Amino acid sequence: MAEMFQGGVHRASIIRRAVVIGNGFAGAENQSIGLVRALGLWGRQSVYRVTRPRGGINEWLHWLPLSLHRKVMPLPAERTAQASHPDVLEADAKQIAEMARQTFDTDGPLLVVASGRDTIPVSSAIKHLAPENVFVVQIQHPRSHLNRFDLVITPLHDYYPLTPEGQGQIPWFLRRWITPREPPGSNVVLTVGALHQADFTALRNAASAWHAELAPLPRPLLVVNIGGPARNCSYGVDLGKRLAAMLQNVLWSCGCVRISFSRRTPEKLSRILMKEFGTNPKVYIWDGEGCNPHMGHLACADAFVITADSVSMLSEACSTGKPVYVIGAEHCTWKFADFQNSLQERGVVRPFTGKEDMFKSWSYTPLNDTAEAASRVKMALTERGWSI
Repeated sequence: MAEMFQGGVHRASIIRRAVVIGNGFAGAENQSIGLVRALGLWGRQSVYRVTRPRGGINEWLHWLPLSLHRKVMPLPAERTAQASHPDVLEADAKQIAEMARQTFDTDGPLLVVASGRDTIPVSSAIKHLAPENVFVVQIQHPRSHLNRFDLVITPLHDYYPLTPEGQGQIPWFLRRWITPREPPGSNVVLTVGALHQADFTALRNAASAWHAELAPLPRPLLVVNIGGPARNCSYGVDLGKRLAAMLQNVLWSCGCVRISFSRRTPEKLSRILMKEFGTNPKVYIWDGEGCNPHMGHLACADAFVITADSVSMLSEACSTGKPVYVIGAEHCTWKFADFQNSLQERGVVRPFTGKEDMFKSWSYTPLNDTAEAASRVKMALTERGWSI
């Protein structure tokens, strides 16, 4: 009996490894990796990627299902996941499911964590092909057929279409086509924002790694993170001009300011801030060269100013407990406006007005979505008789 317990019976109930299925977008993939970290499986994960053709006419075909898109516009060999990143494999549902079945008795169940629309067909197929050998977590709402996953983790604002405000914004003849159409079921975990990797250990390591550069800086240290206009949060150069003027107004109360742009930041907008602060000794602007200071900024900043378009950047900053100011929330529509409202109602963000005194701090209960989602995953595994 002891040999049997130490062998197949015991081993087949413990998850020791994970498969992460990404879509090539950092915002989505960071959520999966953040959950894997929170579950204690960091370093024991394999990363797969679903690759969609990009560039040119492909930007007009992104609404097509991935399988059809790749038939219409075949993916060149050099654009596959493995060609771009040798340590990242192209996601193949049959291959992953077969691996889960063959290694179940020796290595136990396989945790599959996927995020993003293009990963849905792959993760649901894995669940269909190896239901007794895998536990599938889909991050971000898959819009339909939630029973194809063991657990779905999605922000509360994804259910905005079911609220009276959301219903009022949908023409009656379109309501049957807007998803989700049903309240969250028992296998749905609701979060406030996005999952991420900025946990206590990651921030402590970042503070150590960036200590020599950031610790000697005069305080308070204000970090400004700038994203880019999105479909439901559209803005132009006017926001850049307004942000530049507001930063000038609060500069007197800052020891220093560090500005970072994202890959989505329009050049016209970044040029405004470069022109305004490029020669100011109090302001450092990361030009995209060298190591990305993002984690160091999260660990060492005293306060943040963040554009409203990025759910990921806001979620990370709001998990630090430090003051977070938002600019551009008035440009957000639909469920993204609901997200901004929820942050303000919880007291985790305030609108950036340009009248702030950065010496005056304020506190709130930090968002803890990633750890709470990991706890729900463990509970669901326990109900199935498995553990991590």
